[in-house]
Amino acid sequence: MKCPRFISSPIKSDKSFTLFALRQALILPALIGLLLVLGVNFSSAHSSKTDSSPLPTLYPAPEFSGLDNWINSGEIKSMQELRGKVVLVDFWTYSCFNCVNTFPYVQGWHEKFKDDGLVVLGIHAPEFDFERNSNNVKNAVKKHGLTYPIALDNGFKLWRAYRNRYWPAFYLIDKQGMVRYTHFGEGRYKEMEAAIASLLK
Repeated sequence: MKCPRFISSPIKSDKSFTLFALRQALILPALIGLLLVLGVNFSSAHSSKTDSSPLPTLYPAPEFSGLDNWINSGEIKSMQELRGKVVLVDFWTYSCFNCVNTFPYVQGWHEKFKDDGLVVLGIHAPEFDFERNSNNVKNAVKKHGLTYPIALDNGFKLWRAYRNRYWPAFYLIDKQGMVRYTHFGEGRYKEMEAAIASLLK
């Protein structure tokens, strides 16, 4: 797996947050992926878990903020609109080669699971000024054949709400609006697909 891009701005860095980010990026996804592969069941510490998935319940998904210039769909105004759906939030930027390498898998999950209740949301958060141009993003979406809903987060509002630090970054959310699985960077495609399938049951 290639390392994801790491960003130190617009979020101020501190020691405790860096340790949190490293744990999220390296330890937790690896542990969850191993448990999924082994088929190990474990209970959630949250009473909101109502499905049979082995995935833990991590925290409530942040509400939408600062999203505009929706592509491939009309505006989705709120996470509340997606209750009852499994949602995959993908933070990316079009000049990031790690992000581009994940596109076939993300598009594949959209095509495979959309009729079963999966909603893929591509959240474009620019690393460089030229990536803020909505026409550039639209051209990239067309070039790579992405057909799932995509919104621009030029102000990094949703990025901050998730305390995100990486491109690409994936947050898998269950039907009750709880984050259940995260992964940063390329790789772990089988684990992500297994996680999606487990939440759709």
